[in-house]
Amino acid sequence: MAGTVRLRDEAARLWHLSATRYHPPVPFREITGHDHLRGLIGRAAVRGTLPPSLIFAGPAGVGKHLVAVALAQLVNCQSPAGDDACGECQQCRRIARRVHADVLFIEPGETGSIKIAQIRDAVDRAAYRPFEGRRRVVVIDDADRMMAEAQDALLKTLEEPPNATTFVLVTASPEMLLPTIRSRCQRLRFGRLSPADVADVLMQKHGYAPSDAHAAASLSDGSIGRALEEGTEAFVDARAAALQLLETVAPAPPPARRIQGAGTLPGAGRSKADRDALAQSLRALSSLLRDLGALAAQADERALANADLRRNLEPLVRAYDRERVLRAFASVDRALNALDRNASPKIVADWLAFQL
Repeated sequence: MAGTVRLRDEAARLWHLSATRYHPPVPFREITGHDHLRGLIGRAAVRGTLPPSLIFAGPAGVGKHLVAVALAQLVNCQSPAGDDACGECQQCRRIARRVHADVLFIEPGETGSIKIAQIRDAVDRAAYRPFEGRRRVVVIDDADRMMAEAQDALLKTLEEPPNATTFVLVTASPEMLLPTIRSRCQRLRFGRLSPADVADVLMQKHGYAPSDAHAAASLSDGSIGRALEEGTEAFVDARAAALQLLETVAPAPPPARRIQGAGTLPGAGRSKADRDALAQSLRALSSLLRDLGALAAQADERALANADLRRNLEPLVRAYDRERVLRAFASVDRALNALDRNASPKIVADWLAFQL
């Protein structure tokens, strides 16, 4: 009885915390990318062969948390559609709003770490049968930030997992978890999303204009989270400056023209902001160079990080042959290293213009 009252109190607390914030349902079919993993997890959940402890490992911002929420919905959905949740029933909606008594979300606190009290609380609740759903799911975000004693407390539960409970450890740094924890969990590796997928999500779910979405996606390194964290205007400006430099030096102009081309890159001063602005343009330059190589190899358009600039890049393919692209890649890498060593942004930009 005490356990039931406790769960009711917690459900009320969660509802109060999220009353002004709605988390839209995210069944598997609404998640971009990771098709194989989504299918694998969905089938295992439906068949009852889902391991009691899972590690979702992969780069930050690629959708690991969303897949964990979708899994929690599927195992508790009132009207599942094959190996996916309906996303519309009361169970699915309560999970999406984080007010479901049987789906617990643990994340780092203000100190940036997950403490033993948070883990003990989740372990205590896992000892009871599910209150309103069929299965309890404990999602630990940034699991690598668990304090050592918190990991020790969790390990005891993973060694003898309670019935009707699934633990999902979400992390970009699985190596920070204890080897004993890793050995008791099934690890699923999430890869980076394609630039086209990132751009699609930014346009469809975050209202980005096509040019802004493709600019952000080109420098996101396959992470929607990273694309959203950066300033869109800065992305667009960085990419435009990089493209202009490539166009300027494409015909191998004389030195004066190269210096003029270097002037299109940001970062005329020596401040950290100047170095950061130039570094962003250099990363954009590297992305454009990759696309030039892909176009030369006649790769599929979805492989292009800057698909919206294809018409601008195609005229440059003849000037930037494979050997030149490889040399340019190496030069951009050296330029970024020089910036990390506090080199003058202007000197770096001028030097790079002569290397392309």
